[in-house]
Amino acid sequence: MTLSPERVAAASSDWVWVPDSASAVETADYLLVRFPDWFEHPAALVRFEPTGDPAATLDEAAAKARELGADRLIVWVKPGTGPELDSLFVARRGVIDEVLDILALDLAPAAPDLGTPEHLTLRWTTEAEVVRAAEEVSVQVFGGAMPPQDELAAMLERDRRTVAAGGGGIVVAYADDRPLGFGGVSVVDGVARLWGGAVLEEARGRGVYRALLAERLRYALAQGATMALVKGRVATSGPILRRAGFAPYGQERSYLLPL
Repeated sequence: MTLSPERVAAASSDWVWVPDSASAVETADYLLVRFPDWFEHPAALVRFEPTGDPAATLDEAAAKARELGADRLIVWVKPGTGPELDSLFVARRGVIDEVLDILALDLAPAAPDLGTPEHLTLRWTTEAEVVRAAEEVSVQVFGGAMPPQDELAAMLERDRRTVAAGGGGIVVAYADDRPLGFGGVSVVDGVARLWGGAVLEEARGRGVYRALLAERLRYALAQGATMALVKGRVATSGPILRRAGFAPYGQERSYLLPL
């Protein structure tokens, strides 16, 4: 069965991530998230749907971000948005930060057979050392800083609960006891949201991302997911996902605006 664009669009629109340790300001026009200090960027407009003047709405959100101590702001442009927002962000000295492919895979028939290279071991973040390993890889690939110890402990407690309950978690790939990459999955209403896929630069091209993808799809199928959804970087994970059978359903892009 082919996934309908409408179903994928709805699942993509529903996917909004606010970390437990973040603060948020939500109005009818936007959702502003102030991330903890160890994140790469301090704040993001994860939803921006102005019902009035977009420039005035952006000014309001930017002022809120400054009040929360942010000096820069990520703003996301979702599929179907006209060029007016791009022009607005550029006028505010915004520069493109990321371009993501929205990719989906029908899991009703079965997950693709991607295999796991023999040199890799996969471990879920239900142990403290695996949680730390995932964050260390994240810092090296995405930037930011290591979370404090109490936050790592909270992550461990959360993932032990959600992995066992079928809600998802993070899997880390190791070779010779060295973490090389990680990937997260959240299973929500039959949709496997795949996020955070990252592989150390020196380990790319060795099947690490493919192994992380296969393990997350295996887990999602076991929880009854019928669709896998991922927002993959165009130049890195996107091509791998397409080769694994994922189909494109549009793009999202983000601008980085100075405050």
